[in-house]
Amino acid sequence: MNDIINFISQPWPWYVAGPMIGLTIPLLLILLNKPFGISSTMQTTCAIFLPRCIEYFNLNWKERGWNLIFAIGVIGGGFIAVTVFPDPNNVQISNETISKLSELGINDVSGLLPREIFSWDNLNSPVTIIMVIVGGGLVGFGTRYANGCTSGHAIMGLSLFNLASLVAVIGFFIGGLIVSWFVLPIILSVL
Repeated sequence: MNDIINFISQPWPWYVAGPMIGLTIPLLLILLNKPFGISSTMQTTCAIFLPRCIEYFNLNWKERGWNLIFAIGVIGGGFIAVTVFPDPNNVQISNETISKLSELGINDVSGLLPREIFSWDNLNSPVTIIMVIVGGGLVGFGTRYANGCTSGHAIMGLSLFNLASLVAVIGFFIGGLIVSWFVLPIILSVL
């Protein structure tokens, strides 16, 4: 049993984890006739609690309950991974990245997330609260406008050779590069 726990608790290489994620797609399609994606979970959750007068949320959420179970599994799996199988090693990033982060005022790279950015202590700033609300709104709008999230388009859409997913994924990468190279330094200088 200890061997299994030791095996599970070690970081898995890309050539194991990648095919496992990739094989989820045909299994969902063949066994359940369901597309992979997490963004529809929010619509399903809102359909449970919001009044039926909003057309977007007027759906039979019981037919889509499987994605709620999937989302709970993602959250539960992440919690188990962090609490039961914590990795005592730091995230391995290059010295050049550490140097660039240091130039931006991010010096603590000892955990999974830099504490200078991802900390409850940072929520005391009105600028941070506005960024969280605006950023969350933009992500929600973008997910709805693109008819799916990054994982849905990149994993499911590309595997189905969907041109719209290819355009969306290219847009996600361009947006991510713009934000990380140009917007993030501005935001960090304000904080």
